[in-house]
Amino acid sequence: MIKIGLFPYIWNMSNKNFIKGRGAQQNTHNKFLQHIYETRDDFLEFCRLEGEEADNNRTKYIPIFPKTIVNKVTSPDIGMGYSMNPYQGCEHGCIYCYARNTHEYWGYSAGLDFERKILIKKDAPHLLEEKLKSKNWKAHSIVLSGNTDCYQPAEKQFQITRACLEVFYKYRHPVGIITKNALILRDLDILKQLAAHNLVGVNISVTSLSEETRRILEPRTVSIKKRLETIKILSENNIPVNAMLAPIIPGINSHEILGLAKAVSENGALSFAFTVVRLNGAIGQIFTDWIHKTLPDKAEKVLHLIEACHNGTLNDSRFGVRGSGEGKIAEQIHSLVKLAQHKYFTNKSFPKLNTDLFETYKNGQYSLF
Repeated sequence: MIKIGLFPYIWNMSNKNFIKGRGAQQNTHNKFLQHIYETRDDFLEFCRLEGEEADNNRTKYIPIFPKTIVNKVTSPDIGMGYSMNPYQGCEHGCIYCYARNTHEYWGYSAGLDFERKILIKKDAPHLLEEKLKSKNWKAHSIVLSGNTDCYQPAEKQFQITRACLEVFYKYRHPVGIITKNALILRDLDILKQLAAHNLVGVNISVTSLSEETRRILEPRTVSIKKRLETIKILSENNIPVNAMLAPIIPGINSHEILGLAKAVSENGALSFAFTVVRLNGAIGQIFTDWIHKTLPDKAEKVLHLIEACHNGTLNDSRFGVRGSGEGKIAEQIHSLVKLAQHKYFTNKSFPKLNTDLFETYKNGQYSLF
């Protein structure tokens, strides 16, 4: 049983067609494709999560060769200027992930394909260095994982993220990281070097303190205990951490806001951010299918609560409103967030990263340091 709020609900595992170890339970139609091609699935060797049975789909790693890697973020309500993604698609399988829709641009589905067809950009470190060496480039924080997690399971094998961090350090260029995987601790050595010059900030996503909730929302992610330990270890090594308590899903984790804020603060986070869930594009269909299979008794209530935050729909694409929601349910969430900030983050702040060293190192003037 999973206890959500004050009421227990049964996690429905009786359906023999339920795919354990995956978030999405279907492949949605790709709006960019006129024709659909069915492919045979291989067998998964085993599931990475403890105690979970294997599903019948092996994760496939597909090399791609983009011409550029650094993306300018033009959305006015997203707190980053530039981002880069070593991987497209994400094996973590978070059911709510806004990045699912981007998989359609590559000819795949936002559903199961997003989790099991991972596109690998092996040239990312070289492309990054070429960008930093560009005559017109001026230092500006570049965020690893603006779209998909740079420390997802593929990183253990390909180590593209680590190679990119080495490039950032070589040029003394600021970098932000967004992840929910403890694999980031593998790179503690280079993160400490970056932090010594105030060149790195880490954002750790924590969406629940309940392992049962975490497993159904984010089936292939690291445990909550490991995430909190990761925040603590990074903080103890003077690497600034912002906690991403996102998304807040009314009826599933909205009652946890104060507890989440307290936990991440006690483990060293300097700040936290949040968003109210929105189910844009194909994610609305994927999430609706998922919740009817995992929490059937709760499904309609949760969907209606989400709609109450977005003017009667599952998605609101208006800048400035889409991530915060509106209406009474959203106002309650905002009130809890303000209380959490007051109780647990007074006199804490996340530092602005250093952009001053880049030009000196770009021009090869190492002797000055």
